[in-house]
Amino acid sequence: MRVIAGEFRSRRLKSIPGLATRPTPDRLRETLFDILGSRVEGAVFLDAYAGTGAVGIEALSRGAARAVFIERGNVAERVLRENLTTLGIEDRALVVLGAAASLIARYPAGIVFLDPPYRRESEYAQVLKILGENPPELVVVQHSVRLALAEKYGAMERRRVVKQGDNALSFYRAS
Repeated sequence: MRVIAGEFRSRRLKSIPGLATRPTPDRLRETLFDILGSRVEGAVFLDAYAGTGAVGIEALSRGAARAVFIERGNVAERVLRENLTTLGIEDRALVVLGAAASLIARYPAGIVFLDPPYRRESEYAQVLKILGENPPELVVVQHSVRLALAEKYGAMERRRVVKQGDNALSFYRAS
């Protein structure tokens, strides 16, 4: 796994062995950030279910002012912190250990990225409902193309879906 573009372009990130996490493929991350474009610059970016931190680190590499990483797993949190330290960007990041559903409302961000592991598929609706109560500027959800997400969650509605292989990115904004 590597950083696609920006300040840390081509830098390798440490990954987590096994199937406990589902890293966002490089090509999908590239598509995501091509769509986000300059919106990332200066933004606070929240990477929920962060795993290795690849998505939030990509945001920092492309000019995000700050990134908040929420991760539940101890091994993933340790790898995430190692990746931030290796790149020297710990001061631009906040790593929070715990469940996204109970923490996400505490950390306001302009852009929120969600990618729960497959075994926690039920958390998509739970976290999206929480975000729909006080929507950030943009919520991007990575999910299986087979998972049907609602068009609206509270005051948020889906504005775009991009499919790539077995993955989809759903973009939600305040309605």
